[in-house]
Amino acid sequence: MNIIVTGASRGLGYETVRRICQSGAHRIIALARSGEKLTALKRECRMANPDSIVFTLPLDVLQEDHRPLIDLIEKELGGKIDVLVNNAGLMINKPFELLGDEDFEATWRSNFLGPVRLIRSLLPHLREQGHILNIGSMGGFQGSSKFPGLSAYSASKAALHNLTECLAEELKPRNIRINCLALGSARTEMLEQAFPGYQSPVSAAEMGSFIADFAQNGHRFFNGKVLPVAVTVP
Repeated sequence: MNIIVTGASRGLGYETVRRICQSGAHRIIALARSGEKLTALKRECRMANPDSIVFTLPLDVLQEDHRPLIDLIEKELGGKIDVLVNNAGLMINKPFELLGDEDFEATWRSNFLGPVRLIRSLLPHLREQGHILNIGSMGGFQGSSKFPGLSAYSASKAALHNLTECLAEELKPRNIRINCLALGSARTEMLEQAFPGYQSPVSAAEMGSFIADFAQNGHRFFNGKVLPVAVTVP
């Protein structure tokens, strides 16, 4: 498979790429703003499975010009993508009355507008029966527990959840499927930022393994679904 993962320099994105690499002879493009951490990821994947090829590209998905990514897809992936994992995101933990417009705009841009722009750019390259997987949050899942300080983050993830449902209908004629995993807690830097001192029973590696498997196989069973993936919240 030809697979793209955003936010791959740390946490769940990093672990997702590692697990995909171990699962077969895939061609993976790992995206993040940090080139240095991507280099370490590529080296680790090469050692784990030489049959799986990882290309890295420092890229902010918010930028409107995705030409460097498209050029890489055309050169190394034959112009076609099987799976896009929209994992990159931003969390701001701050009481509502202290949140400025810039905080809401930053989370909105990172957690919603970034995936919108990337999906729009890459649609011509997604194969029939391709899979777009958005990484959401239980914080944005309707009816779930909500927590102080996370209103901007949770609201932006709720928008991503709804986008997933809308695009599932629009993309049916192209035979492209899209789903969203509303993740609960896993031991990452983002969890520590949201809930300092809390120890999740789920490791980043375990959650990354789940995401990797669902990215490759979930669209065989689901389309347009926002699926809660949580042992604890948080």
